[in-house]
Amino acid sequence: MKNIIIGGAWPYANGSLHIGHIAALLPGDVLARYYRTKGDRVFYVSGSDCHGTPITIRAAQEGRTPAEISETYHSEFCEVFNKLGFSYDLYAKTTDMAHKEFVRAFHQKLYESPYIEERTVKQAYCPKCRKVLADRLVTGICPRCGASARGDQCDVCGEVLDADTVLDPVCADCGTGLQFGETVQLYLKISDLEKELREYLSEHPYWRKNAIAFTKRYLDEGLHDRAITRDLAWGIDVPKAGYEKKKIYIWAENVLGYLSCTARLCREKGLSFADIYGKEANTLSYYVHGKDNIPFHTIILPSLLLAYGGNLRLPDEIISSEYMTLEGKRISTSHNWAVWAKDLVYQYDPDAIRYFFIANGPEKRDTDFSYREFKEQVNSELVGAWGNFVNRTLAFAAKYFGSSLPHAEITPALREKAQTVYETVGERIEHGAFKEALSIVFDYVRFGNKFYDTEQPWKTRLSSPEKCRETIARCIYLIANQAVLLYPFLPFSSEKVIQWLGLNIQWKEQTAPAGTLTENYSILFKRID
Repeated sequence: MKNIIIGGAWPYANGSLHIGHIAALLPGDVLARYYRTKGDRVFYVSGSDCHGTPITIRAAQEGRTPAEISETYHSEFCEVFNKLGFSYDLYAKTTDMAHKEFVRAFHQKLYESPYIEERTVKQAYCPKCRKVLADRLVTGICPRCGASARGDQCDVCGEVLDADTVLDPVCADCGTGLQFGETVQLYLKISDLEKELREYLSEHPYWRKNAIAFTKRYLDEGLHDRAITRDLAWGIDVPKAGYEKKKIYIWAENVLGYLSCTARLCREKGLSFADIYGKEANTLSYYVHGKDNIPFHTIILPSLLLAYGGNLRLPDEIISSEYMTLEGKRISTSHNWAVWAKDLVYQYDPDAIRYFFIANGPEKRDTDFSYREFKEQVNSELVGAWGNFVNRTLAFAAKYFGSSLPHAEITPALREKAQTVYETVGERIEHGAFKEALSIVFDYVRFGNKFYDTEQPWKTRLSSPEKCRETIARCIYLIANQAVLLYPFLPFSSEKVIQWLGLNIQWKEQTAPAGTLTENYSILFKRID
């Protein structure tokens, strides 16, 4: 049995999830469900990112506390993920005491590393607002690409910034030009880890192209050391004397959530954390996120783990999505150009949503969402192909075989095809090619529909009853295997079929079930009009 760690990116708890989040995060659940059907031990973890300036900004705007804001959105996230069938083993939040204690212990050891040093640095101050500004509250021009940027990151080129490197910096609240004072912070010397990070990148030639390109660019342009503490009021306390009024910078604690959640699950299961997250452990790890999070998973998290020096496992597989656009335009929450997940999950079948965002996942390039395409694909594929094959086969069995599941020998050709599809689809899932994997299963579904049409059981029912029985038995065999193959992608409808046929969910060829339908079957999908 292999250990599989799957870390889904931690969404900021300062606003609702939109379709871009869903498209980026769904692959994590596909991986988790797939590996569980193979019998592996899965740690599928994520949580809500409840610290950081975006939350304090929202709290100030609404006259609430950061804790109230983050808890509101955390609850909303949990509801959305539950509605969509995300099967997290643990979905936590960075305000959980278990996470805080893990991060503080991690940092305490980290500060003993030669890769941590104390520096006197510039700190932005707004003379009009009369306050020290967090990096996100500084706006100006990106020194790399010349676009408008915040003081922490440029959304155009992806450059991770420090506020004092932004050109023409002004206060995001009032537009006043800034003054820069001095403060003392702890820094992670990422630049000293260049050799290790280059070797790490070279060991993963099969990452997605965007992950390789982004990481290589950061390495080639020169790595920048990063502050891991900040003068903030909201966050995790720094476990070091003299830093009582400072907090751990959000990027140096939220990525540790994958470890804190896994450690918590290990305690609950009576397992050794080192045996799961250790460098030599029989473990494969996946990190699932959008492309704007690539440097945090391929540069910053590995740097923290290397500097910590505790023989911890660096990320194995990076599942980094491109962007999901809306009606041809980039999603913008500030301009309210988005489809909110909380609205979508109450309007449509969860498997319909899952199908669209996996079949159209932005794996290699930006992909677009439109309601017209959503409707057409659901009606043609889920209703017209998968739902149609299941419903007409089971309806025929119910009507002409008294709901019994006829038994017949399955031909070698059909068995070989099923085994090939399991092998091929599993390989695609493991390598992050989810669109291709789902497409292969739906080719198999279309094969089933064609088989039904070619064998014409509605005719052979009278002319050759035994051939009719064989046809329906073989169609049920195809459906049984298709239901298991679709389970990681479409768990709700697959579980219905699996229950109707009395199957076990295991990633291997299903024998043709015999007996009777365990429950009254129903229509799998309704058309979207």
